[in-house]
Amino acid sequence: MKPSQLKGIERLYRRRIGIADVVSLDVAREVAELSRDIRRQIGILANRFGEIEYVIVGDERGLLIPELPDYPLGKKLLRGLRLIHTHLKGEPLTDDDLTDLAMLRFDLIAALLLDPHDTTISIQNASLTPSAPAAAPYSVDPPQLLNRFQFDFAAFVAERESALQRAAKGAREVRGGEERGILVSVTTQPPGEAADSMEELKELARTAGVEVLDTLIQRPRQFNPRYLMGEGKMREVVIRALQFGATLLVFDQELSPAQVRSISEMTELKVIDRSQLILDIFARRATSLDGKVQVELAQLKYLLPRLTGRGVQMSRLMGGIGGRGPGETKLEVDRRRIRDRIAKLERELAELSHGRYQRRQKRARSGLPIVSIVGYTNAGKSTLLNTLTRSDVFTENLLFATLDTSTRRLRFPREREVIITDTVGFIRSLPRSLMGAFKATLEELQDADLLLHLVDCANPRCEEQIAQVEQILEELDLADKPRILVFNKSDQLAELKRRDPLAFMKVRQLTRRYGSISISALDGATLEPLLVEMERRFWPF
Repeated sequence: MKPSQLKGIERLYRRRIGIADVVSLDVAREVAELSRDIRRQIGILANRFGEIEYVIVGDERGLLIPELPDYPLGKKLLRGLRLIHTHLKGEPLTDDDLTDLAMLRFDLIAALLLDPHDTTISIQNASLTPSAPAAAPYSVDPPQLLNRFQFDFAAFVAERESALQRAAKGAREVRGGEERGILVSVTTQPPGEAADSMEELKELARTAGVEVLDTLIQRPRQFNPRYLMGEGKMREVVIRALQFGATLLVFDQELSPAQVRSISEMTELKVIDRSQLILDIFARRATSLDGKVQVELAQLKYLLPRLTGRGVQMSRLMGGIGGRGPGETKLEVDRRRIRDRIAKLERELAELSHGRYQRRQKRARSGLPIVSIVGYTNAGKSTLLNTLTRSDVFTENLLFATLDTSTRRLRFPREREVIITDTVGFIRSLPRSLMGAFKATLEELQDADLLLHLVDCANPRCEEQIAQVEQILEELDLADKPRILVFNKSDQLAELKRRDPLAFMKVRQLTRRYGSISISALDGATLEPLLVEMERRFWPF
């Protein structure tokens, strides 16, 4: 561009637009004249005070909107900026324009339609509407001649923001300080399995303090290596999330570092996957030194390959012969610090593991049998331990309510004792980093003489949960360990029979097939058959 053209573009930053105007007549004419002169689209982003914050120069067909760090969305449903840009051939607002409007949540987008044959200027604007998620999230007004265009922008944006807020509140009840998420599953599993996994993801979200606004299950023919789903569908998900006022997207599948980066580049919403959600729950729940070290180690191992940063281009500066480079970039420093921290935590974990080994050896020398309670998360393991031993281990109707191993003595009526331990619950698709980090805690199971496999029989997915636990036990080389299958929460079966008779019949069939013992961990009177069977296993005579 010529120096005079550059100066003309720079002068736009000093112009002001009336608070009640979408764009003033003189600013619109100046932008149109510059755009015709350089034969490129020009766009301006103005705030609600009429100040021009950004001037964007594109090519003949479109603009590239920059990042807008000074105007984040946060809990707002509109960004506080309006986009006015030129269309050199007088074409109406395009699909790209409307996608930018929906994705970036502009107060309004307007196109100055330039007639290529004379100096006539028309204007066409579009804005977001509080429509249902299935409908188009915007409305488009017909073009008008600029000199006849009348629009009270200040009144419009105040009314439209209130309407969007009311629509969002109608879809959800906001609780202060709570994350609001859209749950997404992209899977080739059968519909039933996909729905079960989504229900479990909802429970994980509830445990993590995430308010679930909506769920989406997509079953594509093949996975997109960049976005997991198709790019167009991904944009629809982001627009839907913004309509609901969500603050994060939660994927049921584990995302690769490249996929997290690609989706994050498309939206300002936080993007996490199932593994990161579980790690967050573990970080909240860990109370002992063992648990905290293991959770931090798992988090760092998950984070390391996902670190991103700018500054690679800086390594080219002063990099010639005889020059000095800038040294490590910020990203490289972060990676090195994380590796150092991982090495330190692994040493701490080894020391803690040695201490646990000594305690286990002491228990083994006492000659008392060891019983470990295992099972799917929220099956009632800690509740059973409390009822059996009159303890007060923390319990709550949440996934992973307790993470730390608890050990108590259990006395039988004939003055016989066993040591009984409660372990962390299992779950499908348990992150590999967690399996590695919690290996030390799960070492407790290696010394057990008997496993109590506790099952939530009131859960419609109890058969799948049994299979998941058996699979994890096999991965831990515990498949040959003696065990008793215990169906817990029998007090809820009457409600299950009323609500879902088929599920109730399925539970009855499973009880007979596995020869399990039915109990209610909340009711000590129902534990007699379990105590008798445990005593028979250790002292058959």
